[in-house]
Amino acid sequence: MPGRIPDSFIDQLLGQVDIVEVINSLVPLKKAGGEYKACCPFHDEKTPSFSVSRKKQFYYCFGCQASGTVLTFLMKYRNLSFPDAVEELAGRAGVRMPEPTRPAYTPEQERFYSDGLKTLERAMEYFRERLGRTRTAREYLEKRGLDDAMIEKYALGYAPDGNYLRECFGEKFDEKMLIAVGLLRSGDTSPYAVFRDRVIFPVRDRKGRTIAFGGRALASNAKAKYLNSPETVFYKKSRTLYGEYELRELRDLDAVFVVEGYMDVVSLARHGVPNAVATSGTAVTEGQVRNLLRLCPKTIFCFDGDAAGERAAAKAMDRVLPCISDTLSVGFMFLPDGHDPDSFIAEHGAEGFKREAEKASPLS
Repeated sequence: MPGRIPDSFIDQLLGQVDIVEVINSLVPLKKAGGEYKACCPFHDEKTPSFSVSRKKQFYYCFGCQASGTVLTFLMKYRNLSFPDAVEELAGRAGVRMPEPTRPAYTPEQERFYSDGLKTLERAMEYFRERLGRTRTAREYLEKRGLDDAMIEKYALGYAPDGNYLRECFGEKFDEKMLIAVGLLRSGDTSPYAVFRDRVIFPVRDRKGRTIAFGGRALASNAKAKYLNSPETVFYKKSRTLYGEYELRELRDLDAVFVVEGYMDVVSLARHGVPNAVATSGTAVTEGQVRNLLRLCPKTIFCFDGDAAGERAAAKAMDRVLPCISDTLSVGFMFLPDGHDPDSFIAEHGAEGFKREAEKASPLS
């Protein structure tokens, strides 16, 4: 379960960074005697009343009385939670984050969380095993151009039709737990499996643990082409991006592409553009944007070239605006009408996709 950052690490981190350097990278400061000044970023003013002290490692505004340490500044200026501010500061200092200590959860809570993750992992293994012996699912992925290496990399699977969860879990079948992790849904008469006759895309957290699933229907008459796990204690959609685990394994990221679908991410990686993530069927959130900008200072949103893509871009822009600074870059890439990232890169290849990305419109 979520843990606590040790106080000793925070004290050590604050001793390694210079508040003047950090704030100056976001708000240009001018030296004034023994301190540094600027117009306050937290209220409108024409005469500088915002003061930063290197000696005290503290800032104060004589106009609005905003004050605090470099962590307080990052939380307020970048609208971050305390853990996120610590993580950003550690990234700036080149310091590795420690494993957080855990607060005092009850043994029952700890056991529930651990058992839930094991349940999701077991389901993922079952889906992968079923894919290996389901011809229609394998043929679908082959038609989409995916080989064994890509199927393995993204741990793709298949959820059969019917009530397969009893076969999957056997004696360990636990109806309440399966509902809690989003694999089972309460029906009018009896619970039923959420994912049926679908290719499965496991959603993994930063540590590579399976926390949810996305499913692509194989039947042409399915009510919904894609289904996603519901929000659970393990899966917070506003903070999760599909492909983020794989993204964190890459080195020397020069940009991150944000697309809309699971298959877009996998297809881009297959064609040589592995630095992409997807929003898992929801509008992008500010929390997701901040996570990406901590990984890489340049993010490019890639939208389909139609009216729906334009609407999605407008929503994304609203979420992006509070996150921008002089050191961070966001662009908007619109594909030709009739194309999504999957179809475009299949037709034009990685070089064609990258050429299109060079045309991305800056946020301004």
